[in-house]
Amino acid sequence: MVPRARTALAALAAAVALPLLAGCGLGPGGHGPTNVTVTVTRGFGATPVASATRSRVPGSETVMRMLERSFHVSTRYGGGFVESIGGLSGTAARRDWFYYVNGVQATLGAAGTGVHRGDRVWWDLHDWTATDSIPAVVGSFPEPFLHGTGGRRWPTTLACATDTAPACAKVASELKAIGVPAATQTIGSASGTDSIAVVVGTWRDVRGELAGTLIAHGPAASGIYARFAGPDGGTLELLDPAGRVARSLGAGAGLIAATSQSSAAPTWLIIGTDPAGVGAAAAALTASRLRDHFALAVQDGRDMPVPLKAAS
Repeated sequence: MVPRARTALAALAAAVALPLLAGCGLGPGGHGPTNVTVTVTRGFGATPVASATRSRVPGSETVMRMLERSFHVSTRYGGGFVESIGGLSGTAARRDWFYYVNGVQATLGAAGTGVHRGDRVWWDLHDWTATDSIPAVVGSFPEPFLHGTGGRRWPTTLACATDTAPACAKVASELKAIGVPAATQTIGSASGTDSIAVVVGTWRDVRGELAGTLIAHGPAASGIYARFAGPDGGTLELLDPAGRVARSLGAGAGLIAATSQSSAAPTWLIIGTDPAGVGAAAAALTASRLRDHFALAVQDGRDMPVPLKAAS
């Protein structure tokens, strides 16, 4: 990671590392697969590079050591930050390696982050012109619902709008199928910062929520390369890595994305331009459709990972 991004994350780490480890949850993540996987991609997940799976890891294993066991890695700044993986370098201007554990951006360097049972570690080489912080991504689903972070699982709440009940039922069914109980509430009810909130509704329903405010302020605030425009959010604008509008979608467009703020657990958004778009997004809540995507827009049966036209 570049010095500017590294400095920002180091400052954030000092503030949030302890709350993340000590926050309330359901205890050790013991549900679902217990293998640890390391995935390497570039261009916001657009191009697969390599992957490795280990059924057993030492108790003192870190993200850095596991990466070095699996791939040829070069480091910089005293060995704490990755310069290249498999010969792919992150030294170009505004392009670096970033990593996520169970879909959540790490707040510490890889050498200081432990590996736990079931973790999915994801390294991606991408452009950070629009933002050097993408706090959460959806491409590790069913994580972080199964194992949380730091070996502790978060509870899940499902907040739904009244006009998207079928989509809400679909999301609840999918979460139940992967063994994740979710307390259902209406949008606007406080769920706290120590549970994953899954918000289901149209942009009109969710724009007043904190996550909606973050999206409205662009990738630098939310880490999400999409935004809604027009009366009541009837247009979904998909952005490129530089934060520019690359495509606009209208009726029936949906979005699955995740964001977070400070030490709070991530918020997942199943949202759309209208109820049909929310339904399309809810139908895309599967591991196969979300795999290695930072966020996913859908319309008329077509999946569009965002940001669009990701540079390799």
